[in-house]
Amino acid sequence: MNVIKHLGAASLLATLLAGCSLAPTYERPALPVQTQWPADLAASANANANAGGSEAPSAASLPWQQFFRDPSLRQLISLALDHNRDLRVAALNIERARSLYQVQSADRLPTLNLGVSGARQETPNTVAPAGKGGLTTAYSVGLGVTAFELDLFGRVRNLSGAALERFSATEQARKTTQISVVAQVAYTYEALVADERLLALARQTLDSRTASHQRQVSLREMGASSDYDLRQSDSLLEAARIALLQAQRQRALDQNALALLIGQPIPASLLPAADTDWNGSVIAELPAGLPSDLLTGRPDIAQQEALLRAANANIGAARAAFFPRISLTGSFGSASDALNGLFESGGRAWSFLPSITLPIFDGGRNRANLGVAQADRDIAVAQYEKTIQVAFREVADALAGQATLGAELRAVQAQERAEQQRHDLARLRYDSGEASYLDYLDAQRAWFASQQQTIRTGLAEVQNRIALYKSLGGGWQEQRSGSAATTDRRLARKD
Repeated sequence: MNVIKHLGAASLLATLLAGCSLAPTYERPALPVQTQWPADLAASANANANAGGSEAPSAASLPWQQFFRDPSLRQLISLALDHNRDLRVAALNIERARSLYQVQSADRLPTLNLGVSGARQETPNTVAPAGKGGLTTAYSVGLGVTAFELDLFGRVRNLSGAALERFSATEQARKTTQISVVAQVAYTYEALVADERLLALARQTLDSRTASHQRQVSLREMGASSDYDLRQSDSLLEAARIALLQAQRQRALDQNALALLIGQPIPASLLPAADTDWNGSVIAELPAGLPSDLLTGRPDIAQQEALLRAANANIGAARAAFFPRISLTGSFGSASDALNGLFESGGRAWSFLPSITLPIFDGGRNRANLGVAQADRDIAVAQYEKTIQVAFREVADALAGQATLGAELRAVQAQERAEQQRHDLARLRYDSGEASYLDYLDAQRAWFASQQQTIRTGLAEVQNRIALYKSLGGGWQEQRSGSAATTDRRLARKD
């Protein structure tokens, strides 16, 4: 039993010495962006967010179920979270990274094996010691530890820590994927709402222009109109038909995109209609907060920081390669020349084989590996900083849209009302003979264009609010139902 005591003492010593680490002390890089949003954008966003008289919650703390008010949209998002293939891949990547971490973490503990062996050997007298050969038989059984490394300089512990950080990065990557899927479903759904409105407008305009064209044909046959007016009417009629076909095609494309996002055919009951509520589908405003809030609100930044910590730990493992590596191999059991006497007293057998490896000359391999680890760390710093800069730009872009799109939409709506009034007046003037048919056609064309612009600007305003919600880290919430929730809880447990 002395060998077992020695092995246990060696393992205890390794555990005590494992506190030594050659990894550089991790320091979070400075924020590579301004500490405040542009003053005009931030003031506009926060003023709008507080216009209701109470402070609005931050995007990262606001569940998507509360941000999106349209029941059909909420159901579509739920379907996407259950069936979207990108999310499935992200969840499987977590499981894979967890398994890799467990593989790496296992190197910090001794591997205990049970070994059973038997051998028979015939040795001739001519080659046997003392000229006495013959048949020999040997059986053995025992427990053994194979090449357990005493982690004196933290090599194994740093490798395990790097694997743990990569596991954490995959968890954050999954959150980023969910935020993106939620936003993309909302974008596409709102685009479908706009498609339905544009399609209804195109049909209405085509019907109106068809009736107007038939009137022009009748007037031309009676000689009360010119070929020029008739061809103008033809052109306007075909323009309405083109607009209808374009609206039908765009609706089909957006439906295909939405079906891909939810991972299955779209239930007909969840498709939007032309009269679907436009402004009630999302919360009106959100506070911008501070750029530093993105560090905790956006999982893609947390993902890059976890990868940066992993690269930092790899430097410690590369530095440890310059120092001696001590490994322990040992076994304890029983041996006998007869199988029935294997467990009798007097057959105890043991071995203890410590080894130490000191690098002397390796052709510069260890130094090159350290250079690679340091370069990887510098790359990770640059990627971390770029992720923050991209996040800053996304929020600033959304704030710029929020500061102007509301006013632009009101201006476009006012222009549409003016064009409608001009159209009505032009119709009256044409019917009374005070204006030419060309004036009336021009008023028709301008009114139709302003109606289309109102719908498209309204879509841009709604999608910009969704973009602000996404860029501030909104859209992540753990699913609580179905087999996916069970998998999530299992993956959330760490050693």
